[in-house]
Order: sequence, then structure tokens, then C-alpha cells
Amino acid sequence: MSTGSGAASAPAPDPYDTPAAPDTPARGNSMFSSLGVRNYRLFFLGQVVSNIGTWMQRIAQDWLVLTLTGSSAAVGITTALQFLPMLLFGLYGGVLVDRLRKRPTLLVTQCAMALTAIVLAVLTLTGRVEVWHIYVAAFALGLATVVDNPARQAFVSELVGPGQLQNAVSLNSANFQSARLVGPAVAGLLITGVGTGWAFLLNGLSFVAPLAGLMMMRSRELHSVERAPRGKGQLREGLRYVAGRPELIWPIVLVGFIGTFAFNFPVYLSAFADDVFHGGAGVYSMFNTLIAVGSVSGALLAARRGTARLRLLIVAALAFGALEILAAASPRLWMFALIMVPLGLFSMTVNVTTNTSLQMATDPAVRGRVMALYMMVFLGGSPVGAPIVGWITDTYGARVGFAAGGAVAIAAATVIGLILARAGGLRLSLGWHHGRPTVRFVPRERQEALA
Repeated sequence: MSTGSGAASAPAPDPYDTPAAPDTPARGNSMFSSLGVRNYRLFFLGQVVSNIGTWMQRIAQDWLVLTLTGSSAAVGITTALQFLPMLLFGLYGGVLVDRLRKRPTLLVTQCAMALTAIVLAVLTLTGRVEVWHIYVAAFALGLATVVDNPARQAFVSELVGPGQLQNAVSLNSANFQSARLVGPAVAGLLITGVGTGWAFLLNGLSFVAPLAGLMMMRSRELHSVERAPRGKGQLREGLRYVAGRPELIWPIVLVGFIGTFAFNFPVYLSAFADDVFHGGAGVYSMFNTLIAVGSVSGALLAARRGTARLRLLIVAALAFGALEILAAASPRLWMFALIMVPLGLFSMTVNVTTNTSLQMATDPAVRGRVMALYMMVFLGGSPVGAPIVGWITDTYGARVGFAAGGAVAIAAATVIGLILARAGGLRLSLGWHHGRPTVRFVPRERQEALA
């Protein structure tokens, strides 16, 4: 494939629309069309098992920290340590991913993540676990994800090709969020029944499934992607590539703000479950399960769409922020729980739309670096945001912390939406339609003609 600006996956002129790649036609509008590809099917099934284990460990880890310390700030510190490596080394991980073969790289990173879970399980089951052990395990897991995350993101295009990319990315998100329906529920049963250590152990064992799937893939059926040769200045080259394209840089900035301040669900939801509604691990896992219901719906809806529109990203980010503020003000447990479903839907819409639009607008030769920058900003913002929102939550209460995260999401979406509109040659138009006021963006030429 070409590595220049004229590659088939290069950006479309309109930064609000990122169409499917033209060189490989999509197989209709089937919601599950990517599963017809054998290699992707193996990848998908392996991730189903592993993702359930991942969600089990997330719930168990957060609750164990809260049990040992009684502090939401400590939960925030754990989250921060898990994503700190992405903030520090994420771009270098992207450079490595662009140089290395994706499948062998994933075999190594998945083994490392399994080992981390098993060590934490042994410490917990033997009664020797301390908070600093969890901190170290979270940081070690973060080191593995520095390479694992961009490698998995970039590997999808090798599995299905550009014509199926939108569908495959959406199904990956549905896969991860479907596991969120099962993992937290199982984790809640394990925590209350036999202890958190078993959740860690089962997560470690769950990595057998993706490892087996990777080894069973047929190399000849992978879509060839040119790897970047070793050389100086590749990190700067990737940054310049993103900086020169509004349809790449501004969505990354937006999810940076949202990921840093609004996506800190471990801090917010554990505080609401424990301090506001005085529930236990079961209530916390219920919140995560309800968010997952909405997230799965959002991912499956995205799988049916043929394009990734940046205007949808802006609208979803605004709705997401508004729902966080509404949830923060909910006086009853049932009201708060009910809002978790649409909150999950719009959070997933933000996630999938950003991921897909970036991949489809990026030259394959720099895709690893672009996706690493995206993951670094999206996940790496947690080391900055999690302790801050944890402190706000401990000091001013869970409601203030949750509402502040929603306000940041709304402000960021509003400003960046206006920037993207200007970059796309659009202007805000106010008018009337069938007796009702309308607010929309129209091309500058059309607005001038109307004037």
C-alpha cells in the first residue's frame, strides 16, 4: 500500500465525514459481516473469553483497593498507575507497532498480561496482598498495554481489510462491552462468595483463548500492510502527520478531555455505590452492567453504519456530558441506575466513532503511531484526571465530582465542534422550519446566498 498522502485510506475532504475505504467494497450492511472472515472470527472469539476476565479483574481490583483503604482517591491512584505507562511511553509503543509484525507482538503482550493477573491472584489468595502490590500490578499491566493496545487496533485492518474496518471496529467494541454484562456480575458473585483472588486467577487463565486464536490464524489470509523501517525521526513524523490534519487532531483532543475527566467510572461509580447509595460490590457491579447494556447497543448500532461522521461524535459527546450531570443530580438509586444505560450508549458512540474515523482517515504506514497517540491521550489522561476527580469526589462528594466530569465533556465538545465546523467550511445557521426554530451547520456559500 502507498505510504503517501494519496493512500486509499487518506482523509476525505470534508472533516465531518469519513467514508469507508473505496478500494475494498464492504459486504453489504450486515451487522455481523466481519465474522465471515475466519481470522477475524478467531480473534473475536478469543477476545470474548479474555474480555470477560478483564472486566472481572477491573471490578475486583477497584473493590479490593476500596476495601483495603476506604478511599476513592486510592482507586483513582490505581487507575492512574495503570494508564501512566500509556501517557509516558504510548507514542514509542506506536513506533514499535508500525515496525513489528502484529501477531507475534500480540502473543508476547497477551502472555505478559496473563502473568500479571496470576501473580496478583497468588498474592490475594494467600492473604499477603497489600495496596502497593495492586499499584505495582496495575503499572505492570499498563506497560504491557503500551504495545498491546495499538497493536490490537492496527491488527484489525490486517484481519478484515479496509472495506470491513468500520464493522470490525464496532464489533470489537460490542465484544468488549458484552463482556461487561457478564464480567461484573461474575465478579460480584466471586467477591461476595469466595473472594477477589479468584477473579484475578480466572482472568489470568482467560488469556488462553486469545493466545490459541492467534496461533490458529492463517498467515496467508492476512491483509498485507507495509511496515515502517527502522529510522530516526519516526515519532516526530507521526506527530506532524496528525497535527496537519484537523479530522485527526481535534477528535483526539476531544477524547483527551473526556477520557481525562469524564470517563473515570471506577472512581465515580464506586463512590456512588458506597457513599451515596450505601450499597456494596453488588451495586457497583450492577452500575457497570447497566452501562454495558447501553454500550453494547451503541456498538451494534455503529456496526450498521457505513460511515464514521465527526458530527455524530460531537453530538454524542454533548449528550454524554449532559447525562453525567443528570445522573449526578439523581436522588434515587433506581433513577441513577436507569441513566446508566443511555450513558453507556453515548460513551460507546464517542469511542467507536473516534476509533473508526481515525483508522479510516489514516495512512496504513503510520496507523500504529496515530492509534498509539489516540490511546495515549484517551487512556493516558487517567493518570492526570483520576487523582483529581478522586480528590474532588472525596472532598466535595460524588455528585460534585460526577457533575464536573460531565461539564468538562460538554465544554470540550462545544468548542471542538465549532473548530471542526470552521475547518470544514461550515457556519452556524439559525432559522425556522415548519414553525419551529432550527440550529444547524451549513456550508459558508449557502449561508452567504441566504444572506
